[in-house]
Amino acid sequence: MFILFLATLMIPQDVLVIPMYVMMQGFGWVDTFQALIIPWAFTALGAFLVRQFFLTVPQELDDAARVDGAGAIRTFFSVMLPLARPTMAVLAVFSFISYWNSFLWPLVIVNDVEARGTIPLGLQQFFGQQGSEWNLVMAASVISMLPTVVLLVLLQKHLVKGIVTSGLGGR
Repeated sequence: MFILFLATLMIPQDVLVIPMYVMMQGFGWVDTFQALIIPWAFTALGAFLVRQFFLTVPQELDDAARVDGAGAIRTFFSVMLPLARPTMAVLAVFSFISYWNSFLWPLVIVNDVEARGTIPLGLQQFFGQQGSEWNLVMAASVISMLPTVVLLVLLQKHLVKGIVTSGLGGR
């Protein structure tokens, strides 16, 4: 089952656009923010990354929490989840950058021209039949990078910790 789950990583997202559009139309979510966010919020990459991290956590930590009287839920929230912060930070950065720069899905799912508020679709408006306004394109491109830079600065501590502990098996 896990191999089938990982096999979905080999399917390009462009292939999934039509079935996802039909599903979003069935939910009545065309032209909504839910259709932009929810279909791609939970991916096989995220599940694989988090699973691999939790496999590296020593069983002794779980056993120690149980000896101290913590149940499964408390062990998860008090012990395991704080250990997973670097992994969650890496996953947040990867996901944010991937979907912040997404062009095809917002183009397909948002039909209202006024509601097309994503950055790649906005940058496309600077190109027309009369030519391109490169000064505006470059200014908008720099502005579109700011949220990504802010996210990297905010999560820098966790990202560095994730890189440092990656060679130690999570210990």
